[in-house]
Amino acid sequence: MDAGTDLSKLRISRNEQPAGQHPRRRVPIWLIALAVLAAAGAALIVRRANVVEVQAATVANAFPSQALTLLNATGYVVAQRKAAVASKATGRLEQLNVTEGSRVKKDEIIARLEAQDVQANVDQSAASIRAAQANLAQGRAELREAQVNFTRSRDLARKGFISQSALDTAVARYDKAKAGIRNLEAAIGVAQAAHRAAEVAVEQTLIRAPFDGVVLSKSANVGDIVTPFSSAADSKGAVVTMADMSTLEVEADVAESNITKIRLEQPCEVQLDAFANERFDCAVSRTVPTVDRTKATVMVKVRFTKLDPRILPDMSAKVAFLERALQAGDRKPVTAVNPSAIVTRDGRSVAFVIEADKAREVAITKGRLLGDLVEVTGLKTGDKIVLSPSDKVRDGTQLKLAQK
Repeated sequence: MDAGTDLSKLRISRNEQPAGQHPRRRVPIWLIALAVLAAAGAALIVRRANVVEVQAATVANAFPSQALTLLNATGYVVAQRKAAVASKATGRLEQLNVTEGSRVKKDEIIARLEAQDVQANVDQSAASIRAAQANLAQGRAELREAQVNFTRSRDLARKGFISQSALDTAVARYDKAKAGIRNLEAAIGVAQAAHRAAEVAVEQTLIRAPFDGVVLSKSANVGDIVTPFSSAADSKGAVVTMADMSTLEVEADVAESNITKIRLEQPCEVQLDAFANERFDCAVSRTVPTVDRTKATVMVKVRFTKLDPRILPDMSAKVAFLERALQAGDRKPVTAVNPSAIVTRDGRSVAFVIEADKAREVAITKGRLLGDLVEVTGLKTGDKIVLSPSDKVRDGTQLKLAQK
């Protein structure tokens, strides 16, 4: 390098490419995004291709009695002894001693009407009895006096000391006194009858329980006017409605075409909607000898073998009429599924449980056929299982529930 060379003109160019090389091009961001979306779409398509659409069912509890059922019917729990308790008297309700659910004994006072007026009649009739008794006492005294006078007059007349007319007067007075006694005794009877009537009127203001039972509802409150036929405006007829809980039965409607399957004392099993997981032993009590034309049904009354205190009137009930009485082993529920959920894989009976949208293969053992279900072991009540699984469904298969 010459000494005279100007070093200040020397520069390093960073933008110049080496000889023989082309400049590098940048990939646009939109092209990268498009490639990512295409890859995701391809993955989704592949995933959807591997998803199997299935129908599902739930593993349920079933009772062995279903295999013994000849006929099913629906009905309601009804108390055979039930009464709307009212009063024969008319008056204002003064006292109410019960509420809904109260247990009462026969002849127990449920309610009381105002009774001042009828009680006054009782007092008046009692006073009339006392007055009649006093009159009778006076009449008997007069009878004794008339009898003594008659005896004396008769003796004197025999001796000729008095005239015949004087004797006739004594006889008439004596006969009148005897007739007066009979009249006064009758008056006492009338007064006593009036007293009894007044007491009955007072008793009718007391509303008593006609039998042992439970109060189901009350129709009147203290202060309401109660009248036998509820004919007056804003008046009440029945004060309470009560039932004898020991007479609870199920009334079920059976189609007349199936009535030949019913016999007296036939064993039954009742399921109440209030206790869906329980069954109650029953038997046919009687059949009402008439047919409902509108429904073409016959009412069959079924009694409980053992009453449960939880059972209440008007509960909905389903009745299963059985071909024979249940044994001890028939009373406990078992796990059951739809038979179509069971398939054979590798010589085993299996079902596919749905967990997190995937199939899990479970080996099971089949048991008795219980109506439309089959008893199984190896599954739990409440599990969701695949119905009619195809060959595509395997352990771990991704599932999609079919829309109903």
